[in-house]
Amino acid sequence: EEDYTPFLFDHKQEPPKKAEAVVVPYADSPLDEENVGETVYLEILAQATDYVYIFTPYLIIDSEMQTALCTAAKRGVDVRIVTPGIPDKKTAYRLTRSFYPVLLRAGVHIYEYTPGFLHAKSFVCDDRIATVGTINMDYRSLYLHFECGTLLYGGEAIRALKEDCLSTMAQSREIVPRSGTRPRRFLQSLIDAILRTLSPLF
Repeated sequence: EEDYTPFLFDHKQEPPKKAEAVVVPYADSPLDEENVGETVYLEILAQATDYVYIFTPYLIIDSEMQTALCTAAKRGVDVRIVTPGIPDKKTAYRLTRSFYPVLLRAGVHIYEYTPGFLHAKSFVCDDRIATVGTINMDYRSLYLHFECGTLLYGGEAIRALKEDCLSTMAQSREIVPRSGTRPRRFLQSLIDAILRTLSPLF
């Protein structure tokens, strides 16, 4: 049995002095009882103090993830989410947009990438930690699929990822809350509620 002790460190401390960065690959399986991908995302949001920039093709989240995003924004963290401005699936796009109002009210900034479809799945936080992988912010990816990711702590890659985020946001439109008539809001809410119930199928 191999000894992995030399590769372990307390994530609350700075990386070892001899290393510019620490890179930890991880995997998520629907066959065990650990939601690794979701846990990584939730931990980043819980530890953030300055900013969290998020890229995701789909934003179809459960109450726990929604609460984590809103709580981070409410405590003063600059939470920004970038989703596609041109969707690949109309139903998924409708579901993604159904989560905008509650997030916007909490202070989360949402952008849609207008040049086309955005397929990146990444978090970058506080110039010190990031993750990039295959894990979408939707039910299927977080609970039903085999997924993988890479956790980055320190190093040039995080700075490059942040710069890419800011560059992409500059090409995106920021979503602002819109008011509508009550019947239209009620009908939309009803349709969205039905679609959310069926979201594991999308």
